[in-house]
Amino acid sequence: MSDAALAIQGLSKSFGGVRAIADVSLTVPRGSLTAVIGPNGAGKTTLFNLVTNLYVADSGAIDFEGRSIRGRSPGAIARLGLIRTFQSARIFPGMTTRENVIAGAHMHLRVSTWQHMLWLKRARREEAALAAKADRLLELVGLAPLRDVAATDLAMGAQKMLEVVRALMAEPRLLLLDEPAAGLNDAETAELAKLLRAIRDSGVTVIVVEHNMSLVMGVADQVVVLDAGSIVASGSPRAIQQDKRVIAAYVGAEA
Repeated sequence: MSDAALAIQGLSKSFGGVRAIADVSLTVPRGSLTAVIGPNGAGKTTLFNLVTNLYVADSGAIDFEGRSIRGRSPGAIARLGLIRTFQSARIFPGMTTRENVIAGAHMHLRVSTWQHMLWLKRARREEAALAAKADRLLELVGLAPLRDVAATDLAMGAQKMLEVVRALMAEPRLLLLDEPAAGLNDAETAELAKLLRAIRDSGVTVIVVEHNMSLVMGVADQVVVLDAGSIVASGSPRAIQQDKRVIAAYVGAEA
């Protein structure tokens, strides 16, 4: 198996006359935490959408753990262990916080639908195991007291943390997180940083798109900078902070 969790080569995508992603090549080592940063409109979310085939690439190669995933359906990609979240929290209405988390494990259910409908012993055991796992994850992010609350009633920051936890229920090998700190206060962001390090240290490869530079520089092993659909710099957080191209493209006059 490849040492690279994700290898992208020559990836491009245009929408009409707009080049959203232009000849992007990127390697993400297995077990690392990579941050993708850049100004608004740089192509960060588009890159995630291409990797997960929500958008079809015009050209280029995308390999996940040594196998090509370009052209596979989003569901097939998820079943391989490549799981993502979205900029806006996608919460299932009419379900509690815990039920939303349990829903993340749907690809790994071993008991058939009819056994669940008849509530047979195997179904009850599986449901209990999933509920226990969900409770452990909710405890990890401080949401355990809200497990029986309607998930749509949670504050935006809590919904964002819930989405990360639900993604973990899918047992990812590679986790793509799109702006997980959006809507979080300083205390919640600090807890997210701990969670990201714990996920990485457990062996899961993480790629995070994020605007919170304090978070990025505190957790990332490598940082990739996009501007106008192209990679303008990549390297360690320290190197990126000192890169004049990054300052020009991302920080600008504020530098």
